[in-house]
Amino acid sequence: MSVDYRFKNTDWAIILGASSGFGGATAVELSRHGMNICGVHLDRAATIPNAEKVKADCEANGVKTMFFNMNASDPEKRREVMDALSKELTAPESRVKVVMHSLAFGSLKPFVSKDPKNQLTQAQIEMTMDVMANCLIYWTQAAFNSGFLKRGSRIYTMTSSGGTSQFPDYGAVSAAKAASESYIRQLALELGPYGITANAIMAGVTETAALAKIPGAKKMIELAKSKNPSLMLTTPEAVAKAISLLSHDDAFFVSGNTIGVDGGEDVVEFIGAPE
Repeated sequence: MSVDYRFKNTDWAIILGASSGFGGATAVELSRHGMNICGVHLDRAATIPNAEKVKADCEANGVKTMFFNMNASDPEKRREVMDALSKELTAPESRVKVVMHSLAFGSLKPFVSKDPKNQLTQAQIEMTMDVMANCLIYWTQAAFNSGFLKRGSRIYTMTSSGGTSQFPDYGAVSAAKAASESYIRQLALELGPYGITANAIMAGVTETAALAKIPGAKKMIELAKSKNPSLMLTTPEAVAKAISLLSHDDAFFVSGNTIGVDGGEDVVEFIGAPE
Protein backbone atom coordinates (compact mmCIF):
# COMPACT_ATOMS: atom_id res chain seq x y z
CA MET A 1 0.00 0.00 0.00
CA SER A 2 1.38 3.39 -0.98
CA VAL A 3 1.13 6.37 1.35
CA ASP A 4 -0.53 9.40 -0.24
CA TYR A 5 0.88 12.83 0.59
CA ARG A 6 1.98 15.82 -1.43
CA PHE A 7 4.97 18.09 -1.31
CA LYS A 8 4.56 21.73 -2.28
CA ASN A 9 4.79 22.54 -5.97
CA THR A 10 7.60 24.95 -5.07
CA ASP A 11 9.74 22.17 -3.55
CA TRP A 12 12.76 20.90 -5.48
CA ALA A 13 15.13 17.99 -5.00
CA ILE A 14 18.77 18.03 -6.09
CA ILE A 15 19.73 14.42 -6.70
CA LEU A 16 23.34 13.57 -7.44
CA GLY A 17 23.41 10.30 -9.34
CA ALA A 18 19.87 10.64 -10.66
CA SER A 19 20.06 8.41 -13.73
CA SER A 20 19.90 5.00 -12.06
CA GLY A 21 19.93 3.01 -8.82
CA PHE A 22 18.92 4.75 -5.60
CA GLY A 23 19.10 8.22 -7.12
CA GLY A 24 16.89 7.36 -10.07
CA ALA A 25 14.31 5.56 -7.94
CA THR A 26 14.21 8.43 -5.44
CA ALA A 27 13.75 11.00 -8.19
CA VAL A 28 10.70 9.11 -9.47
CA GLU A 29 9.27 8.53 -5.97
CA LEU A 30 9.63 12.16 -4.89
CA SER A 31 8.09 13.33 -8.15
CA ARG A 32 5.16 10.98 -7.52
CA HIS A 33 4.42 13.08 -4.45
CA GLY A 34 4.74 16.38 -6.29
CA MET A 35 8.39 17.36 -5.84
CA ASN A 36 10.26 18.95 -8.75
CA ILE A 37 13.50 17.21 -9.68
CA CYS A 38 16.94 18.60 -10.49
CA GLY A 39 18.95 15.56 -11.53
CA VAL A 40 22.73 15.48 -11.88
CA HIS A 41 24.36 12.46 -13.48
CA LEU A 42 27.36 11.43 -15.55
CA ASP A 43 26.52 9.12 -18.43
CA ARG A 44 28.06 8.24 -21.75
CA ALA A 45 26.01 7.54 -24.87
CA ALA A 46 25.30 3.92 -23.93
CA THR A 47 23.60 4.80 -20.64
CA ILE A 48 22.01 8.14 -21.49
CA PRO A 49 18.67 6.35 -22.12
CA ASN A 50 18.58 5.53 -18.39
CA ALA A 51 18.64 9.22 -17.50
CA GLU A 52 16.09 10.04 -20.17
CA LYS A 53 13.70 7.41 -18.80
CA VAL A 54 14.00 8.69 -15.23
CA LYS A 55 13.37 12.23 -16.45
CA ALA A 56 10.35 11.12 -18.48
CA ASP A 57 8.93 9.13 -15.56
CA CYS A 58 9.25 12.17 -13.30
CA GLU A 59 7.58 14.46 -15.83
CA ALA A 60 4.76 11.94 -16.21
CA ASN A 61 4.00 12.67 -12.56
CA GLY A 62 3.33 16.29 -13.46
CA VAL A 63 6.42 17.97 -12.01
CA LYS A 64 9.15 20.17 -13.42
CA THR A 65 12.55 18.62 -14.15
CA MET A 66 16.05 19.74 -15.01
CA PHE A 67 18.65 17.06 -15.74
CA PHE A 68 22.36 17.79 -16.17
CA ASN A 69 24.85 15.31 -17.62
CA MET A 70 28.02 16.52 -15.93
CA ASN A 71 30.84 15.81 -13.52
CA ALA A 72 29.30 16.60 -10.11
CA SER A 73 32.72 17.29 -8.59
CA ASP A 74 33.43 20.15 -11.02
CA PRO A 75 32.90 23.51 -9.23
CA GLU A 76 32.01 25.33 -12.44
CA LYS A 77 29.38 22.74 -13.35
CA ARG A 78 27.95 22.96 -9.85
CA ARG A 79 27.65 26.72 -10.26
CA GLU A 80 25.77 26.20 -13.54
CA VAL A 81 23.19 24.09 -11.74
CA MET A 82 22.76 26.68 -8.99
CA ASP A 83 22.30 29.41 -11.60
CA ALA A 84 19.67 27.35 -13.39
CA LEU A 85 17.83 26.64 -10.13
CA SER A 86 17.84 30.31 -9.18
CA LYS A 87 15.60 30.97 -12.19
CA GLU A 88 13.07 28.44 -10.90
CA LEU A 89 13.14 29.21 -7.18
CA THR A 90 11.73 32.71 -7.46
CA ALA A 91 8.68 32.47 -5.21
CA PRO A 92 9.28 33.35 -1.52
CA GLU A 93 8.22 29.85 -0.43
CA SER A 94 10.45 28.10 -2.99
CA ARG A 95 13.17 25.87 -1.57
CA VAL A 96 15.38 22.91 -2.21
CA LYS A 97 13.55 20.43 -0.03
CA VAL A 98 16.00 17.57 -0.63
CA VAL A 99 19.70 17.29 -1.43
CA MET A 100 20.57 13.64 -2.05
CA HIS A 101 24.09 12.36 -2.64
CA SER A 102 24.00 9.03 -4.45
CA LEU A 103 27.21 9.07 -6.47
CA ALA A 104 28.91 5.71 -6.92
CA PHE A 105 32.14 6.38 -8.74
CA GLY A 106 35.30 5.17 -7.05
CA SER A 107 38.39 3.05 -7.56
CA LEU A 108 38.23 -0.60 -6.53
CA LYS A 109 41.82 -1.69 -5.97
CA PRO A 110 43.88 -2.80 -2.96
CA PHE A 111 45.86 -0.31 -0.93
CA VAL A 112 48.96 -2.49 -1.19
CA SER A 113 50.13 -5.02 -3.74
CA LYS A 114 53.35 -6.83 -4.53
CA ASP A 115 53.02 -5.18 -7.92
CA PRO A 116 52.68 -1.44 -7.24
CA LYS A 117 50.94 -1.02 -10.59
CA ASN A 118 47.93 -2.90 -9.15
CA GLN A 119 47.49 -0.79 -6.02
CA LEU A 120 45.61 2.46 -5.50
CA THR A 121 47.37 5.65 -6.49
CA GLN A 122 47.11 8.92 -4.62
CA ALA A 123 44.99 10.34 -7.43
CA GLN A 124 42.56 7.42 -7.29
CA ILE A 125 42.16 7.64 -3.52
CA GLU A 126 41.59 11.39 -3.67
CA MET A 127 39.14 11.07 -6.56
CA THR A 128 37.12 8.42 -4.73
CA MET A 129 36.94 10.52 -1.57
CA ASP A 130 36.08 13.66 -3.53
CA VAL A 131 33.24 12.14 -5.54
CA MET A 132 31.79 9.74 -2.99
CA ALA A 133 32.11 11.93 0.12
CA ASN A 134 33.33 15.49 -0.33
CA CYS A 135 30.75 16.31 -3.01
CA LEU A 136 28.07 16.02 -0.34
CA ILE A 137 29.58 19.01 1.45
CA TYR A 138 30.23 21.11 -1.64
CA TRP A 139 26.67 20.75 -2.96
CA THR A 140 25.18 21.39 0.47
CA GLN A 141 27.31 24.52 0.80
CA ALA A 142 26.25 25.71 -2.65
CA ALA A 143 22.55 25.18 -1.95
CA PHE A 144 22.78 26.82 1.49
CA ASN A 145 24.79 29.82 0.29
CA SER A 146 22.34 30.32 -2.57
CA GLY A 147 19.51 30.58 -0.06
CA PHE A 148 17.82 27.43 -1.38
CA LEU A 149 17.90 25.44 1.88
CA LYS A 150 15.19 26.50 4.31
CA ARG A 151 13.39 25.14 7.35
CA GLY A 152 12.18 21.65 6.49
CA SER A 153 14.95 20.91 3.98
CA ARG A 154 16.60 17.48 4.09
CA ILE A 155 20.15 16.31 3.34
CA TYR A 156 20.81 12.64 2.54
CA THR A 157 23.81 10.56 1.59
CA MET A 158 23.84 6.90 0.62
CA THR A 159 26.07 4.67 2.69
CA SER A 160 26.40 0.92 3.24
CA SER A 161 27.75 -1.64 5.67
CA GLY A 162 31.02 -1.08 3.81
CA GLY A 163 31.46 2.04 5.89
CA THR A 164 32.29 -0.17 8.89
CA SER A 165 33.17 -3.49 7.22
CA GLN A 166 35.91 -4.35 4.79
CA PHE A 167 35.74 -6.15 1.46
CA PRO A 168 38.51 -6.97 -1.03
CA ASP A 169 39.58 -3.92 -3.06
CA TYR A 170 37.00 -1.75 -1.24
CA GLY A 171 39.36 0.31 0.92
CA ALA A 172 39.00 3.69 -0.78
CA VAL A 173 35.23 3.38 -1.10
CA SER A 174 34.91 2.19 2.50
CA ALA A 175 36.84 5.26 3.66
CA ALA A 176 34.57 7.51 1.61
CA LYS A 177 31.45 5.89 3.10
CA ALA A 178 32.79 6.37 6.63
CA ALA A 179 33.68 9.98 5.85
CA SER A 180 30.22 10.69 4.43
CA GLU A 181 28.60 9.37 7.61
CA SER A 182 30.81 11.69 9.64
CA TYR A 183 29.93 14.58 7.34
CA ILE A 184 26.24 13.91 7.93
CA ARG A 185 26.68 14.12 11.70
CA GLN A 186 28.49 17.45 11.34
CA LEU A 187 25.85 18.79 8.96
CA ALA A 188 23.14 17.79 11.43
CA LEU A 189 24.94 19.84 14.08
CA GLU A 190 25.50 22.90 11.91
CA LEU A 191 22.17 22.92 10.06
CA GLY A 192 19.99 22.02 13.03
CA PRO A 193 19.48 25.64 14.11
CA TYR A 194 18.01 26.36 10.66
CA GLY A 195 15.48 23.52 10.90
CA ILE A 196 17.36 21.42 8.33
CA THR A 197 18.01 17.73 8.92
CA ALA A 198 20.79 15.46 7.65
CA ASN A 199 20.82 11.66 7.60
CA ALA A 200 22.80 8.84 6.00
CA ILE A 201 20.76 6.04 4.46
CA MET A 202 22.33 2.61 4.77
CA ALA A 203 20.72 0.36 2.19
CA GLY A 204 21.05 -3.39 2.23
CA VAL A 205 22.66 -5.32 -0.58
CA THR A 206 20.96 -4.11 -3.75
CA GLU A 207 21.48 -5.31 -7.31
CA THR A 208 22.75 -2.15 -8.99
CA ALA A 209 25.41 -1.40 -11.57
CA ALA A 210 27.66 -0.15 -8.76
CA LEU A 211 27.36 -3.41 -6.82
CA ALA A 212 28.23 -5.47 -9.89
CA LYS A 213 31.67 -3.85 -9.98
CA ILE A 214 32.59 -5.01 -6.46
CA PRO A 215 34.62 -8.24 -6.31
CA GLY A 216 32.51 -11.04 -4.84
CA ALA A 217 29.22 -9.28 -5.60
CA LYS A 218 27.43 -12.54 -6.44
CA LYS A 219 28.36 -14.05 -3.08
CA MET A 220 27.22 -10.89 -1.32
CA ILE A 221 23.83 -11.20 -3.05
CA GLU A 222 23.47 -14.86 -2.11
CA LEU A 223 24.34 -14.17 1.53
CA ALA A 224 21.99 -11.21 1.73
CA LYS A 225 19.11 -13.26 0.36
CA SER A 226 19.78 -16.02 2.88
CA LYS A 227 19.95 -13.85 5.99
CA ASN A 228 17.53 -11.01 5.30
CA PRO A 229 14.44 -11.48 7.52
CA SER A 230 12.31 -10.54 4.50
CA LEU A 231 14.07 -13.24 2.45
CA MET A 232 14.62 -10.77 -0.35
CA LEU A 233 17.12 -8.18 -1.46
CA THR A 234 16.78 -4.49 -0.83
CA THR A 235 15.47 -2.63 -3.88
CA PRO A 236 16.09 0.97 -4.97
CA GLU A 237 12.33 1.52 -4.83
CA ALA A 238 12.14 0.47 -1.15
CA VAL A 239 14.93 2.90 -0.29
CA ALA A 240 13.26 5.65 -2.30
CA LYS A 241 10.02 5.24 -0.35
CA ALA A 242 11.89 5.53 2.93
CA ILE A 243 13.63 8.71 1.79
CA SER A 244 10.33 10.17 0.65
CA LEU A 245 8.75 9.45 4.04
CA LEU A 246 11.71 10.98 5.88
CA SER A 247 11.25 14.08 3.73
CA HIS A 248 7.73 14.59 5.07
CA ASP A 249 7.43 17.53 7.46
CA ASP A 250 6.49 15.18 10.32
CA ALA A 251 10.03 13.74 10.26
CA PHE A 252 11.49 17.10 11.37
CA PHE A 253 13.21 15.62 14.44
CA VAL A 254 15.07 12.77 12.70
CA SER A 255 18.61 13.99 12.12
CA GLY A 256 22.25 13.01 12.44
CA ASN A 257 21.61 9.31 12.00
CA THR A 258 22.71 6.42 9.85
CA ILE A 259 19.35 4.84 9.08
CA GLY A 260 19.18 1.26 7.87
CA VAL A 261 16.77 0.53 5.04
CA ASP A 262 17.43 -3.16 4.55
CA GLY A 263 14.60 -5.20 6.04
CA GLY A 264 16.79 -6.04 9.04
CA GLU A 265 19.59 -7.55 6.95
CA ASP A 266 22.45 -5.86 8.79
CA VAL A 267 21.42 -6.95 12.30
CA VAL A 268 21.24 -10.72 11.75
CA GLU A 269 23.90 -13.27 10.94
CA PHE A 270 21.85 -15.91 9.12
CA ILE A 271 18.23 -16.97 8.76
CA GLY A 272 17.70 -18.89 5.56
CA ALA A 273 14.40 -19.98 4.07
CA PRO A 274 11.63 -21.01 6.52
CA GLU A 275 10.92 -24.72 6.83
